[in-house]
Amino acid sequence: MVTTTVEKLSPTRVKLAISVTPEELKPSIAHAYGHIAEDVQIPGFRKGKVPPPIIDQRVGRTAVLEHAVNEGMDGFFREAAAANDIQPLGRPEADITAWPDAKDFSGDLELTIEVDVRPEIELPPLDQLTVIVDPIEVADADVATQLDELRGRFGTLSTVERPAKTGDFVQLDLVATIGDEQVDTANAISYEIGSGELIEGIDEALESLTAGESTTFSSTLLGGDHEGEEAQIAVTVLAVKERELPELDDDFAQMASEFDTLEELRADVVRQVEQQKKFEQVSQARDKVADALLGQVDVPVPAALIEDEVHRHLESENRLEDDVHRAEVKEASEKAFRSQLLFDKVAEQENIGVSQDEFAQYVVQSAQQYGMQPQEFIEVLQQNNQLQSMFGEVARSKAIGVLLGKVEVVDTNGAPVDISEFVVANDPADVADEETDESVETVASAELDTVVEAETLVDEAAAEPAAEPAAPKKRTRKKAAAEEPAPEA
Repeated sequence: MVTTTVEKLSPTRVKLAISVTPEELKPSIAHAYGHIAEDVQIPGFRKGKVPPPIIDQRVGRTAVLEHAVNEGMDGFFREAAAANDIQPLGRPEADITAWPDAKDFSGDLELTIEVDVRPEIELPPLDQLTVIVDPIEVADADVATQLDELRGRFGTLSTVERPAKTGDFVQLDLVATIGDEQVDTANAISYEIGSGELIEGIDEALESLTAGESTTFSSTLLGGDHEGEEAQIAVTVLAVKERELPELDDDFAQMASEFDTLEELRADVVRQVEQQKKFEQVSQARDKVADALLGQVDVPVPAALIEDEVHRHLESENRLEDDVHRAEVKEASEKAFRSQLLFDKVAEQENIGVSQDEFAQYVVQSAQQYGMQPQEFIEVLQQNNQLQSMFGEVARSKAIGVLLGKVEVVDTNGAPVDISEFVVANDPADVADEETDESVETVASAELDTVVEAETLVDEAAAEPAAEPAAPKKRTRKKAAAEEPAPEA
């Protein structure tokens, strides 16, 4: 085992001084000889069969040593981090401060590696946290809105000879131009005025227009080759149609539902609204539980990681010079990172595990959200080294559920809120009982009614921490063999 000393530079950064003896470096030397033998072509020797003495003559022991150090450095770092219970974040930076003697590979290899790490977090008693949510209040207006939406499904449209107004359906043509160039058109489309589902500014433009009238307005295009650009929109109304809703009576209740009377239908709508507001309470509690923890726990964040994330975000939006937006993104990124670290700590403290089924189901659901086939989604995760990150997301999601089962939830009136039916208890035995050393061969999805092959998902994800560090980025004053950069964590 390599000899390591650890210096804490800050709550989120450490320096490792690693000493590797010639004996510990020997496997890397042997591996280097094997790699070089595969790459070099020496007359009289088959590829891969060049003996070390010939490699020493033709390539040089210095090149062998550099190759061994470059390829072995990541392993030495991982071994040192594991032995000292260090959980790296981001990419380590390494200096080679002393090399072995290239003549006989004697002497120790000395490394210093700096890396951002997870800060030490001490959670308060979770059952003493309080989360405040909005109360469930079913107003008559809420019920009326639901009934009107139901009536709208059974409504009929009739053409009217009057100016259009909010709630009307209009048939229209659209032409978008930028300068003198026509960039997009849409013909005879149907649109409900006031729905806000087409393009910004169109509701105001359509108000008071009658069939056959046209107008223009400026708006930002939402798609196509000119997405995000400002354009002039010409709109022509072809027809104005008024929606006629059925009467709200027993006949409507029988037509639109399984109920015989309007009173029964209304009572069912009240129950639906109550359930919807109950879900909103739970969603609020999930959002606010992190705030409740952050209010009591100081979670330092690595500044470099946040700056990198902010830069990537602004670069993707082409807004690197927007200082106001930069501040907003930085604040949001810091909060998200602190929340992630908190939930990771909860998962660790509560011994939260992720089973094969849980992980696979999460992958299937995520694939649906992106409109991808699950196997295709899995391949993308593997190609981008994101399996471990996805595994961490599942654990954090479970941590939130466990946390909600422990904290006190009250509404703004001070009344306790029971969300136990929405909280899934964590039972580590459920995870321990599974054969996690085998690959996940199939995942059943009731919603998709399909079977997804997911090779070794849990093995690959569980084998490494959620925030997997990349190989050390070497900083050395001595020339070394070229090293392929590893991807950022």
